[in-house]
Amino acid sequence: MSRWRFVLNRRWAGYLAVAVVFAIACVLLSHWQFARRDEALAEIAKVEDNWDRAPQPVDQVLGDTSAYVDTQKWTPVTMTGTYLVDDQLLARNRPFNGQPGFEVLTPLRLDDGRVFVVDRGWVPIGNSQDSPDSVPAPPAGEVTVTARLKAGEPELPGRSAPEGQIATVNLPDIAQRVGSPTFTGAYGLLISEDPAPADAAPFATPRPEEDEGPHLSYAFQWLVFAVIAFVGLGVAVRNEYRIINQDDPEEQDRERARQAKRARRQPSDADVEDRILDDAR
Repeated sequence: MSRWRFVLNRRWAGYLAVAVVFAIACVLLSHWQFARRDEALAEIAKVEDNWDRAPQPVDQVLGDTSAYVDTQKWTPVTMTGTYLVDDQLLARNRPFNGQPGFEVLTPLRLDDGRVFVVDRGWVPIGNSQDSPDSVPAPPAGEVTVTARLKAGEPELPGRSAPEGQIATVNLPDIAQRVGSPTFTGAYGLLISEDPAPADAAPFATPRPEEDEGPHLSYAFQWLVFAVIAFVGLGVAVRNEYRIINQDDPEEQDRERARQAKRARRQPSDADVEDRILDDAR
């Protein structure tokens, strides 16, 4: 045991502390990646469960204007009303296939007087200004809308937008602008309108990709890094032990045994190449 007493000094205690801290950090990062994967799987489950459902009346799905739970994301709903074109807004900084643009938010006044915000789709930024060159008009008069539910977005302090534009889809803010009872739990991503608009509608929201990402492999990689920290520490301890005890007869016997084992080992391609280079010098 006295041969190993060197590991009890302050230097090796410091190395051990570093390895422990590093391993703990790796484990925490691994847990974070597992949590990210769980979130991705939950989002995939919402798409699989809700995207292709038969549409239901919005009153049956949401009930009141503030009702919405996250498991209802992408659920198709139907409603009938009249678009409030004068209250239409453009949500800024909305990329689509790598291009900057806007989402067109048009409030729909339902038959009972309540307002539901409809995201009619995406339009590109203008050629020479920070606004679209044109925004397709919605159908006039009474229209039946089918849309997929999505939660509103939080307000971002300090973010401003020009007149007629908003930085985030903050439903309470839109409700205040409209001045009528408005659904603030969720808004809808347009699927269809009946009657159809005279002009081509904005680009519809595509089905999300059902890809959980690389989180699982990253989680296991962090665990491997945690193990490597202690393996590396063990190798360093072993190497120092051999250096300190190189004059010990027993350690000399073990070193001769290791050399004999290496000599019996079939040389690798790299060993052969090194030998050829040595002979050529």
